Amino acid sequence: MLKAIIIGSPGAGKSTFARKLRDITNLPLYYLDMLWHKPDGTNISREEFDLQLSEILKKHRWIIDGNYRRTLETRLKECHTVFLLDFPLEVCLLGAKSRIGKKREDLPWVETEFDEEFRQWIMDFSKDQLPQIYELLEKYQKDKNVIIFKSRKEADDYLEVLLKQQ
Repeated sequence: MLKAIIIGSPGAGKSTFARKLRDITNLPLYYLDMLWHKPDGTNISREEFDLQLSEILKKHRWIIDGNYRRTLETRLKECHTVFLLDFPLEVCLLGAKSRIGKKREDLPWVETEFDEEFRQWIMDFSKDQLPQIYELLEKYQKDKNVIIFKSRKEADDYLEVLLKQQ
């Protein structure tokens, strides 16, 4: 596993999983939210985002955390391993809510409220995003190691086994 992507609903714990995976594998970790968002809450242009992403993809080793469906297929073509955190809605909503007010290394600001638009995006994720994600995973599954977790326990158990193998 030299190149891995971590995808799933906001609040599922992608960034937490990514940090733990980084700590075990010593692979460099890149957060798409840190590329896309500026500290003032605005975004860089799509062109700049794509340029920065292409520079990361050229590297020999990486973990990339984030969905950004528009660029998912590009990342799928380049990665060796895909981790999909397909957790229940309640888990994701609680996860997103629990990080309000906390400084994080994967976002350039501290969230001060559980924005209603963001909450709705999480609620719609399984019907709006997941079918397309699964479709892409099916397209690339022959050439990739696709690992799907349905619970935090499954993800934690995987990391524990990986740690013991080190």
